[in-house]
Amino acid sequence: MKRLESVLAHLLVGAGVVFAVYPLLWVVSVALSPGAMSDHARAVPWPEHPSLDSFAAVLGAREGHLALFLRQLGNSLAVSLATALVAVVVATPAAYALARFRFVGKTWGLRALLATQMFPAVASAVPLYLLLEALHLLDSRSGLVLVYASTAVPFAIFQLRGAFEAVPVDLEEAAMVDGATRTEAFLRVSLPAVRPAIAVTALFAFMAAWNEFILAATLLSREAAFTLPVVLQRYVGEHDTAWGPFAAGSIVVSVPVMALFYVAQRQLVAGLTAGGVKG
Repeated sequence: MKRLESVLAHLLVGAGVVFAVYPLLWVVSVALSPGAMSDHARAVPWPEHPSLDSFAAVLGAREGHLALFLRQLGNSLAVSLATALVAVVVATPAAYALARFRFVGKTWGLRALLATQMFPAVASAVPLYLLLEALHLLDSRSGLVLVYASTAVPFAIFQLRGAFEAVPVDLEEAAMVDGATRTEAFLRVSLPAVRPAIAVTALFAFMAAWNEFILAATLLSREAAFTLPVVLQRYVGEHDTAWGPFAAGSIVVSVPVMALFYVAQRQLVAGLTAGGVKG
């Protein structure tokens, strides 16, 4: 009976993996297929005549646009990393204060932060455009980081507030009894304990900024200032779509995120095993 349950469990897991991986295999197949997509249906996502022409088109290797693509890649990396850094640096002390202290306006402040998460990004596109135009920050990385941080910081505060609340207050009180100040207790006790939550929050902020398209397409007009999602949009026309380069570009855009997720995952496991909080 147990063996049957094990077999069924493995079959279900295998079916779930196939269901999740199958569309990704089709993306790889389209990226490696030169020319237009085949008109006849195929069940197996395998390229008939594999070629790297689509990747060369995305990177601009043949047209001499490789430097432009590298600049656009740098734009995405700089904006996403800066957004994650701003979100963590601003949200960490704010979340700790909300988790540990009582002060006037705390409840309404939390409700106001929650209200900022209720509206889609497209609803704020016009006012953000006007604000950045008044600040002379259009077509700049700084302006895009400012816009992305306006949504990343409230999200990070809510994520980290719950993590700080899960840390027993007794640990901080014990440190302060031994002579530590409130700041030292925060830096040496609470902050290491919530390191996994900080890593996950930074990863989410990075991914949100890396994949964002609507605001970037609205606030950026110079090709040299584009981020990678805006670059991919040029392969989707009104009457036709270059599926090969679009799929190749999707893979190229996904590689840095997968690499960062792998690194952050390892750090997360290390933080959980080395944490000072034990239940």
